[in-house]
Amino acid sequence: MMTNQEVLSVYADMASLTEQMLAHAMRGEWDELVVLEQRCASHVRTLQGQEDPRPMQGAERERKVELIRQMLNADRQIRDLAMPWMAQLSALINSTGTERRLVNAYGSV
Repeated sequence: MMTNQEVLSVYADMASLTEQMLAHAMRGEWDELVVLEQRCASHVRTLQGQEDPRPMQGAERERKVELIRQMLNADRQIRDLAMPWMAQLSALINSTGTERRLVNAYGSV
């Protein structure tokens, strides 16, 4: 079982990682973002089942809530940046699939 301070430390590291992920997303550095996302996922696995079942109180609770808000805000901004890129990727994949179906149906030109 992790202490509240240990839990808050993990949340703080995750908040820092999500800010770094946002910076990479803003620069279009998606591979770097994925590496940091994997580190965040590792922290989530660490937290699962390790937090004290009693809720945090006072300043500790406020700090945890603030860290979660920071992460959610960065995540929203990353998603906003990634959506156009994902749409382009989807269009490219669909275009390639259509081209492949045409070649299969009519042969290559």
